Amino acid sequence: MKSGRGSKQNSKRGGTFSAARIATRVAELGRQISKASGGKRLDVVITLDRGFVFGADLIRHIDAPTVCHFVREDVRDVEQGGHARREVAFGRGPDVKGRDVLLVDAVLESGVTQEFLLRRLGENQPRSLRLAVLLDKPEQRKVGLEPDYFGFRTASNGLWVGYGLAASSGMGRNGKSLSIKPLAGKR
Repeated sequence: MKSGRGSKQNSKRGGTFSAARIATRVAELGRQISKASGGKRLDVVITLDRGFVFGADLIRHIDAPTVCHFVREDVRDVEQGGHARREVAFGRGPDVKGRDVLLVDAVLESGVTQEFLLRRLGENQPRSLRLAVLLDKPEQRKVGLEPDYFGFRTASNGLWVGYGLAASSGMGRNGKSLSIKPLAGKR
């Protein structure tokens, strides 16, 4: 993946991102993606449960024919040989052979899940494969993955809630802005 095309000015440690600021940034990303697509068909693969609100708003700002696909991740923490590890699985992905593909997710933290999904999509031999995320948390990265497009870069260790992202209780997903909730046991 190429280095992110988002702006350094979109970096934030804490606080909130207002609905107006999110809308402005999503529109900017849509223009960038439209320009890069050159008006060609774009297959947009959106991750459920986190990426659907961002994905829906983003595709409305892409000026190119789009086909939407949705994938749901199944993440399990398992113990194997006395070591804890995380398993990530996805259902059957879309057939994107020879197509320009944009994977859309809300948050890029460790990058493990997105890297796995990008590899799976890449097995279908798309013409191009790019990643767009709303929030990029590079300090949390565990793999060498950078988004091609990002809305905001943040160093927060907290949990972002709103704009499709939910707290651990499942609440807060329908907020129009994004705000940080501290993680349990952290201050």
